[in-house]
Amino acid sequence: MPVRDAQTDRDDTDLLTEAARAAGEIALTFFRKDPRRWTKENDSPVSEADIAVDRHLEELLRAARPGYGWLSEETADDRIRLEKRRSFVVDPIDGTRGFLAGSDEWTVALAVVEDGRPVSAVVYRPVNGDLYRATLGSGTTLNGQSAAISRRTALQGSSLAGPRTLSDGTKLEGHGLARIGYVPSLALRLAMVAAGRVDVAVARENACDWDLAAADLLVQEAGGRLEDMSGTPLAYNRPSVRHPALLAGPPALVDPLRVLLADPG
Repeated sequence: MPVRDAQTDRDDTDLLTEAARAAGEIALTFFRKDPRRWTKENDSPVSEADIAVDRHLEELLRAARPGYGWLSEETADDRIRLEKRRSFVVDPIDGTRGFLAGSDEWTVALAVVEDGRPVSAVVYRPVNGDLYRATLGSGTTLNGQSAAISRRTALQGSSLAGPRTLSDGTKLEGHGLARIGYVPSLALRLAMVAAGRVDVAVARENACDWDLAAADLLVQEAGGRLEDMSGTPLAYNRPSVRHPALLAGPPALVDPLRVLLADPG
């Protein structure tokens, strides 16, 4: 197997940072201005803002790295990416429903994946300027400062982010978990875990590569884990881009939370 180039990873993270900031500026020109919108086949919304940002990102990133594959939520999947060792994985606006509803909890989520795992990642929240970055082996930062996963070691008193279908109910409350308000952007939800702003997070099944790849590296480099309910890490840039239900957080919380969520009682 070819040796991974750490300098290339760092350069790619810098490129993703530049691209995310530019994408955020474009998205903000549509934010709270009633952009044209429609519904995709899977009943999820898309707007002219998503398309404008996606086109800009594709032009900028593919010009900078013509040898990389391309996987984006808003671009038809031509499967050429499967032949590439490195690929961009892009969500031009993660949390489109929130974006269209006027919520400020949406992000631009960008990653470079190598051999199925993210090596460079940026999650950018344009409304408040929060910029989460990670490069494989170099840690996670939030606005230039080192970020780390929660230090909690017990579920009692821990905060949890996720959809009510996975994270609500008396069972969790009985173990002392406090559910925070719903965060429309899954990438942001996981980035908040990476920065220790939330202790643990869960995601329902069918999240896609573009929802997860960037935040996955943030969590990993901050000292945490993102994995499915069997404890298996995720693989990206595969023929299927969909994933099962997931949980993220520090190892001391992820393992007991998995057992708790798997218990039908």
